[in-house]
Amino acid sequence: MYKVFIHGGSGTTGLRLRSRLEGREDVTLIEIEEAFRKDPSAIREKMAESDVSFFCLPDAAAIEAAELAEAAGCRVIDCSTAHRTSPDWAYGFPELSGEQREKIIAAPRVAGPGCHASGVISLVYPLVRLGLLPPDYPLCCTSVTGYSGGGKSMIAEYEADDKPELYFAPRQYGLSQQHKHLPEIRAVCGLAGSPAFMPIVDDFYAGMHVTIPLHTRLLPGKQTAESVLEALKAHYAGSAIVKVAPEPVQDGMLSALTMTGRDDMRICVSGSGDVILLHSLFDNLGKGASGAALQCFNLMVGAGETTGLVLGKDSESV
Repeated sequence: MYKVFIHGGSGTTGLRLRSRLEGREDVTLIEIEEAFRKDPSAIREKMAESDVSFFCLPDAAAIEAAELAEAAGCRVIDCSTAHRTSPDWAYGFPELSGEQREKIIAAPRVAGPGCHASGVISLVYPLVRLGLLPPDYPLCCTSVTGYSGGGKSMIAEYEADDKPELYFAPRQYGLSQQHKHLPEIRAVCGLAGSPAFMPIVDDFYAGMHVTIPLHTRLLPGKQTAESVLEALKAHYAGSAIVKVAPEPVQDGMLSALTMTGRDDMRICVSGSGDVILLHSLFDNLGKGASGAALQCFNLMVGAGETTGLVLGKDSESV
């Protein structure tokens, strides 16, 4: 029986983690009274009781909580942005490599990836590692997400009866190119610079579609859509969660809703000739948030990696 404490469990990720863990027979949730939710001593005590504590907090609060966790001697999975580029924290994307998986298994502290970052990294990291994509390639990334990625305030705005007319159409943000996921994308992928990044939020609750175009004339060797697809298949071979599969096309289109409600991720490749398109499809609240955190938790405590995860028919439990 694993004892778990969720610090900051009232947000979107925290609530989803709670609902997932409450249904598991191998987990006991440690509760804290409402009056003590911001009391450092009480929080530290709850952390000390846990095998693993999840942080579902703003960045500043997560940094303070990390100090409490160190004093409490508990293991941590932080779902905030605060520690994703820290060398003292294991980055919570096991599919990067066998070495990364082992780091997560042994780590006292794991930083959960960002949702947009998960899509970009899933496509870029393997190709850089394999030498098919130069670290200084001028990357351009488009990421379409459901509004739940913006947290409780954005959910309330989109679900209000009197929401503005502009909310019914896609809205691009991060226009200053200072999006908080860019540092982890650059650090994890080993890029020479940050990609041009275009996040777009639309009028649907959950789902994500990340697209990256590659110009073959800028790639080493004679790369094609087929050769890139085979390289990605080889990298993710054996993964129960990240699958490289044919495009789930309907009427010639890809939908950001393809993986909604699931914790797995689908990667596909399209295009031909001069331009290759890389696609990563997943749920921003699944593999992009609570699903990724649960996967890391399973690895850390020695449970089956996919325990408690919702996977598609083309995935299998391990």
